[in-house]
Amino acid sequence: MVSGFNLLFNQTATLMKFLKSIHKKTKRKYFAWGAAAAAYQTEGAVDTDGKGPSIWDVFTHRKGKIKNNENGDTATDFYRNYKEDIRLLHSINLNAFRFSLSWPRIMPEGRGAINEKGLDYYEKVIDFCLERGIEPWVTLYHWDLPQALEDKGGWTNRDITGWFADYVDVCTRRFGKKVKNWIVLNEPMTFTGLGYYTGYHAPGRKGLRNFLPAAHHAALCQAEGGRIIRNNVKKAHTGTTFSLSHVKPLKKSELHTKAAQRIDAIVNRLFIEPALGMGYPYDAIPLLKRIEKYFKPGDEKKLKFDFDFYGVQYYFRLVSRFSLIPPLIFASEVPPEKRDAVVNAMGFEVYPKGLYKVLNKVWEYEGVKKIVVTECGVCYEDKLDNGTVHDPERTEYIKQSIDYTLKAIEKGVNIEGFFVWSLTDNFEWSEGYSPRFGLVYTDYPSLDRYIKDSGLWLRGFLKER
Repeated sequence: MVSGFNLLFNQTATLMKFLKSIHKKTKRKYFAWGAAAAAYQTEGAVDTDGKGPSIWDVFTHRKGKIKNNENGDTATDFYRNYKEDIRLLHSINLNAFRFSLSWPRIMPEGRGAINEKGLDYYEKVIDFCLERGIEPWVTLYHWDLPQALEDKGGWTNRDITGWFADYVDVCTRRFGKKVKNWIVLNEPMTFTGLGYYTGYHAPGRKGLRNFLPAAHHAALCQAEGGRIIRNNVKKAHTGTTFSLSHVKPLKKSELHTKAAQRIDAIVNRLFIEPALGMGYPYDAIPLLKRIEKYFKPGDEKKLKFDFDFYGVQYYFRLVSRFSLIPPLIFASEVPPEKRDAVVNAMGFEVYPKGLYKVLNKVWEYEGVKKIVVTECGVCYEDKLDNGTVHDPERTEYIKQSIDYTLKAIEKGVNIEGFFVWSLTDNFEWSEGYSPRFGLVYTDYPSLDRYIKDSGLWLRGFLKER
């Protein structure tokens, strides 16, 4: 009893210290405590109510592309279960929900005709959030490009800057009176790198000839999306998100240190610096100058946009070493298993302290006004036991991540939100359904939901806010 009381007391004291620090540093009474989700990973309803196919609808049906040949045709069926999931989020005492809009659900061909049923669906999701006192944070692009646009070149086609602008215009005009928090792109380095360089993600393209134009066009869309939001939505709170890793050299030698700098340039700097008006990180990787082949006059200026916030998404650190392969960066990762590191269900190192290091690094950029932790989580292969899910490792990870966020705020970093990835277990892209990130357990195939111990801990932690 005494130890339990002390634990509760310490958690409450930490929370109050956290909230007071937030108010002191930001001068705002509102801090976003949320959970996140993505359309393809949760919605299902693959061809319901006029939705068109996305690149992930096509990619997941190619044999051997996804573990166990699984797909997101049903996912967690958020399309029909959105009220239940939003109620669960509310019951955990969260005040914000980050979710994405499906481009092909709104514009089945990616351009031209608008699917009113798709817009109506998202309006219902937004309205239900607001009814429950939950602030909607909407991501415009979370990787589900309409297949019709991929057939025309997708992100490698310069025309996507116009297609994307039209899509953003439709969404912001429709929802701008109800939604004030907007995120343009989710992890552009991930969807261009894995989708257009390694081929591990949809649409499965490979090589620099695909990656470089895709990256440049995504960076242009990132800034243009911000401009459209600001023009269409009064008092918009506009941002974009990056998956960032703490990169550490294996040894302090010059070779390994420069290798770490090159990995950092690709993983962390490639999209944030153009938005800040700094251009691409040629200093670390001169080969990136090849991207200028895809420039048009005025692009340097078009890449820049003064975002209200930058979203930081953190999952793991990278330990790097000099290597002749790959030739683009002459650097490679030292796998966690070779370092005896603790890993999650996807084999990534579990290192919550890296969040603190990444937050401080982003804050050092001139032009970054505020940061929101738009994703932070860890995956395990959880087990359901008589309606309960004991996940002490995830609970501890969330605790430490909150502590490191507090430490960054106390150091002077302006952080105004923390979103756990994810609300429910869901379809984890090429890894299928095995890795589970959720605060809520999804029982496949019944689709019943159960709040895990980590979700129950967070509920108690936030109760006194």
